[in-house]
Amino acid sequence: MHNQELFKSKILYFTIVISCIPALLFSSRLEINFNTNWKFKRGDNSTYKNVVIDDTDWRIVSVPHDWSFEEGISKSGTQGQSGGYHDGGIGWYRKTFEMEANSKEKAIYIEFDGVYMNSEVWFNGHYLGKRPYGYISFRYEISKYVNEGQNTLAVRVDNSKEPSARWYHPCGIYAPVRMIVTNKLHFAPNSVAVRTPKITKDSAVVNIDFKLLNLADKWPDAYTTLAVISPDGKELLTLNKEINSSEPYGNVFFSVKQPELWDLESPKLYTLITRIKNGEVVLDEIHTKFGIREIDWKTETGFYLNGKNIKLKGVSEHYEGGPVGGAWTKPLLRWKINLLKNMGINAIRVTVKPFPPMFYELCNEMGILLIDEIFDGWSKKALYDYGQQAFDEWWERDVEEWVTRDRNHPSIILWGVGNETDGEVAPRLVDLVHKLDPSRMVISGTANPEDMDVIGINGGSERKTFFETANFKKPFLSTEAPHTWQTRGYYRTQSWFRDGFNPRYYELPNLTEKEIFFDQWAAPLKWNNRKQHFNSSYDNATVRISARKSWELARDLPWYSGQFRWSGFDYYGEAELAHGGWPFRLFMGGIIDVAGFEKDLFYFYQSQWTEKPMAHILPHWTHPHMPKGTLVPVWVYSNADEVELFSNGRSLGKDKPGTVWNEMQCEWLVPYEEGKLEAIAYQGGRQVAKDEMVTAGAPSQLRNSYERLKGEGGFEDYFIITTEGVDSNHNLYPYAENRIYYHFDDSIRLVSLENGDPVDSVNQVKSKYRKMFMGKSRAFLQSTNKPENAMVTMAAILGDKSLFKSNKIAIVAERINLNGEKVANRLNIKYTISGKDPITEGQNYIKPFEVTDKTTVRAVIIENGKVLLSLTETFGKEEGFFIGDEKTVNPWKGRGYALQAEDATFDGAIKQTIGKDYRGEGFLDFNGNEGYVKWFQENDGDAEEYILTFRYAHNFENSKCPMTLKVNDKMIKVIEFEPTGSLNEVWNSITVKVPFQVGSNYIELKSTGSKSPNIDLVTIE
Repeated sequence: MHNQELFKSKILYFTIVISCIPALLFSSRLEINFNTNWKFKRGDNSTYKNVVIDDTDWRIVSVPHDWSFEEGISKSGTQGQSGGYHDGGIGWYRKTFEMEANSKEKAIYIEFDGVYMNSEVWFNGHYLGKRPYGYISFRYEISKYVNEGQNTLAVRVDNSKEPSARWYHPCGIYAPVRMIVTNKLHFAPNSVAVRTPKITKDSAVVNIDFKLLNLADKWPDAYTTLAVISPDGKELLTLNKEINSSEPYGNVFFSVKQPELWDLESPKLYTLITRIKNGEVVLDEIHTKFGIREIDWKTETGFYLNGKNIKLKGVSEHYEGGPVGGAWTKPLLRWKINLLKNMGINAIRVTVKPFPPMFYELCNEMGILLIDEIFDGWSKKALYDYGQQAFDEWWERDVEEWVTRDRNHPSIILWGVGNETDGEVAPRLVDLVHKLDPSRMVISGTANPEDMDVIGINGGSERKTFFETANFKKPFLSTEAPHTWQTRGYYRTQSWFRDGFNPRYYELPNLTEKEIFFDQWAAPLKWNNRKQHFNSSYDNATVRISARKSWELARDLPWYSGQFRWSGFDYYGEAELAHGGWPFRLFMGGIIDVAGFEKDLFYFYQSQWTEKPMAHILPHWTHPHMPKGTLVPVWVYSNADEVELFSNGRSLGKDKPGTVWNEMQCEWLVPYEEGKLEAIAYQGGRQVAKDEMVTAGAPSQLRNSYERLKGEGGFEDYFIITTEGVDSNHNLYPYAENRIYYHFDDSIRLVSLENGDPVDSVNQVKSKYRKMFMGKSRAFLQSTNKPENAMVTMAAILGDKSLFKSNKIAIVAERINLNGEKVANRLNIKYTISGKDPITEGQNYIKPFEVTDKTTVRAVIIENGKVLLSLTETFGKEEGFFIGDEKTVNPWKGRGYALQAEDATFDGAIKQTIGKDYRGEGFLDFNGNEGYVKWFQENDGDAEEYILTFRYAHNFENSKCPMTLKVNDKMIKVIEFEPTGSLNEVWNSITVKVPFQVGSNYIELKSTGSKSPNIDLVTIE
C-alpha cells in the first residue's frame, strides 16, 4: 500500500502527461493504474508512433474511453443501423511517463483489458504487435525497451472498416490499462489456475496449476509458496514447492476443511496467494480469488449448484447496454448489475463477446452465475467483423487468452463459443476449451448444437412447435428467450407480433376489442416505414411469445434449465431490425432502458423472481386526450397473495396473482376518470406493499434526486442525478418532454445525459441539455479532483409542449451540492417570449406566465452576474407527442418492410431528390451508368423464403437494364427492368422470391454491362 500511495504522489508531482514508475521501491509485483493522462487524437498519421512528435493539439483523456459514443450519432454514421448510427474511424493514444534507474532489471508488462479493434502498440518507437479482436485482453512485455527517464507508449486503433459488428461497438481503449512490474523470474501471465474437483461437506480438494517464466540469463535458487486465506481473512494453510529451470510448472493438490461454499445467497470467496521466493525475498506474488462450488448439468432436470436444482433466471446482456456506450467503470458496472439483481436475476449471459475482467470480479462478489461467451460468429456476419477480418488466423490465441484469463471465476458455469453461426471449426473450438478448462461444459447460442455439451437455442425456443417436439439427449438452456420489445411508459391494447401472428406461436389476445391509445412519437405518415412505432409495455408486443408464457414454460418444465431473456438493458444499435432504422437509434428489447429506468416488465419478473413484497400498477393514469369512461386494462404485478385496487378511494375488488401465464398479473377493466389509482397487496390478510398512480397536471416543477456510487477499482465516485417533470402537487407528468439544462463545476465530469428515448439524437456527452422522455431523464457524472465542491446547476422551461393540458409556462433553476450540503439559491432568471435575446431584452422571471401557439421561450440563468445557462423551448399544437385517433392508429397496410436505396451501400449512383412519388428521402440515380446497390437485413426468424419487391424507374426504350440479384453472395437471377417511361416520376415494381438465412443477410443488385435503372427501394415480406 505504501508503494502505491508513493506512486500516486509522484503522478501528481510531474506534469499532466508525465508519471514516474519507482521500479526499485518494491521487490515483488506492482500493478500500476495506467488509466489517466492519455493523449488522444482522431485521424491517422504514421508519425504518431514516434517518440517525439508535436502533440500539443491532442486531447487529454482517461480510459476507459469510447470516442464513438463521445462523438454521438448522425444518419451517416459509418456503423450504420447496426451501430445506432455511430461512427468508426481511426484514433491514436499516447502516454508519456518516467521510469527510474535499473528498471531494466525488472519484468515489465503493459496490459490492456479491451481495445476495439485492430489495435497496434509501439513502445519507445518499437513495434510490439497487433491485436485484431476488440473484445479480448492482451499484454506486451516491454522490459528490453524501457528507458531510464522518459518513455512513450503509442496505441493505434483502427475501426476504418464499418460496420464491424451487428450491434453498437465502442471505439478506442474502452477498458482499463495497467503496468505490471515484477522480477525477471515470475508467474507467466494467466498461468495460475484453481479448480475444486471434489467437494464434500467436510472437505474440498483444491487443485492449483501454475507456470513460471524467467527473462533472466540464469535461474536463481528459488521456490514457490502457496497460501490459502479463508473468506473471513484467516490463513488456512501454506505449502512450499521447489522449482528448477527444467520443470517450470507446478501442480499441487490440497484439502480445505469444512469449506464455505460459493453460492447465490452467500458467494464466499477464498484467496490463493502464490509466491516465488529466493530465501526470504519475494520475487513475485499473485493474489487469486476463487470459490469452492460444485456445478452439474442433467438432461432430465437441468442445472445444479452445490447439489441444489436451480432454475436459471437470466438475461442476455450486451456490454454496451446502458447509458455510457462501451466506457464502463467498476462503480457503474456495480450499479448496472445491482439493477438487474433487484429484478431477481441469478444469471447473465455474457453475450457474444467477453467482457473486461472487472465485470467478472463483481459477479463473483455479488453471486451472479455467468455464461461466458467469446464469439458472435466464426465467419462473416457483419460486413467487416472479426469473423471476416481475423477469425481464421486468431481464434486459437484469443480462445486461450479468454479461458486462461477467466477460468478462476466461480461465477462462470458455462463457456459459450458462438452465437447463431455454424462451421466445421466447432469441434476444434470445443476441444480447445476443454483442454484449457476441463471443469466446465461448453454451449453455443444456436450454433452447431451437435458439437456442444449443453444445447443452447435462441429464438427457436419461443415457438409452440418447439415444446411439442422437444426431445433432448443433452441438457437444454434457452440462451435467448423471450424476445419482447417495449417502450418505457408507452401502451397499446392491441397485441403485436413483429412478423404477424403465426400458428406456430402461442396466442396473445388483444386486451380490448378496439385500440384505446393513439399517441406516438410522430404522425405515422411521417415515418420512413411501418416498423417505426413504439412498442406496448403491457407484455403484448413480441417477436414470438410473451414474457409471461415464456416464464411459465421455463418454470414448469424440469428439463428446461432456465432462460436468458433478450435483453437486460436496451442498447444502442440494431435500430433497423426491430424499429425501422433512422431516426431510431436503440434496440428496445431490454427490461431496463438505456438511462437505467425500469420498464413495466421489470416488475413482472420481480413478481416472479423475488420474495420481498411488491406491487406495481400499469399503465400510468394521465391520459389528457382519453374520453372519460373509456375502459382501460389496469394490471398490477405482485408477489403477494392478493391485491385490491382502488379508484379515487372506491374499491374495485380483489384479484389473486395466478401461476398460469395470463393470470400472473392482477387485472381490472377500469373506466377512465382523472384521480388516483391505488393498489394494496396483502399477504395472509395483512397489507405488505402498495403502489399508486395519480393523474398529473402539466409539468411546472422538477423533482431531482441523486445516487452516489462509491469509487472502486481505481475509479473515483460517480453520481447519477434523476430528474422528473412533476405538476404543482409533485405528481409525475408522464408526457413531460422539456429540456433539462446542466452546468457542472470543475470537480464534475459529465459522462452521459440519457433519457431512454429511442429517437433522441442529441449528443449525450457534448450537449448541455437532455429532454425528458416519458417524464424522466438522467445525468451520469464522475467526481474528479475536488469532490467537496461537486456542484451542479439545473434549469428548465416547463409546461405542456402541445399546450393541450395548459398554456402556463414555468421556469425553474436550482443549484445542487452532490455532497449533501444545502445551497442557497442565488440564481436570477431572465426570459423572453418574442424570440429576442433574454440577456438584453428579457424580463425577470417571477411567476408562471401564459403563451400561445408556436411560442419559443428563451431564458438565461444568471449567478453573480455571470450567465451559467441559456435555455430555449418551443410550445405549440405541433410540438410534443403526436396524439391521433382511430384513423391514424395504423396507416401502414400489409407486412412489407421497406429498405430505402439511398440509405444502402452503393456505387455508380448519386442520391437524387428531384422527381415525383418516390418514397423516403430520395432515390438512387444511376444516370444510365453501371453500378450496384447493396442492402443489409437482419433475419431473427427462420431460414426461409422471403419476397423482395424492387421499386424502380427508367426510360431507356431499347434496354431492359439487366441487373444481377445476389443474396449473401449467392447468385439468384438476372432481373430485367422494363422501361417505365420516366427516370424519376413513374415507378414500377418487380417481385422475386429469395432464401434468407438466420441472422445477417445481404441483398445486392449489380449492373451486367448495361445501363442501370434508378432504384427507389426494396420491400421485404
